[in-house]
Amino acid sequence: MTATDELSLVFSALADPTRRAILARLVDGEATVTELTAPLKISMPAVSRHLKVLEHASLISRSQVGKWRASRLEAARLRDAAEWIGRYKRFWDASLDRLEHHLAEALDEDGAPGPQARAE
Repeated sequence: MTATDELSLVFSALADPTRRAILARLVDGEATVTELTAPLKISMPAVSRHLKVLEHASLISRSQVGKWRASRLEAARLRDAAEWIGRYKRFWDASLDRLEHHLAEALDEDGAPGPQARAE
């Protein structure tokens, strides 16, 4: 699977608010399906289906000890998504900085058009 396909899986998994709530809970540590279901208004089988999507996107891992199956956050995929978004944040930050610079040149301290703007 390519990196783009993996990112698509991550963003698709993150698109659902229930899955984001599950990830938010897992930031505090491992949890069982029962523990994850408690604050949500959905059934345990529904939570299990969400966990499968998160696991398929490599956002969580699941382990079994005896009859307990715990889910754990795997932050590396989130980091990859954040880095991808970060490139666009840098683009917008630079664009807004250029706009701010342009506006500062076009206006004087009082907010009136500056000399360059009046000459045009």
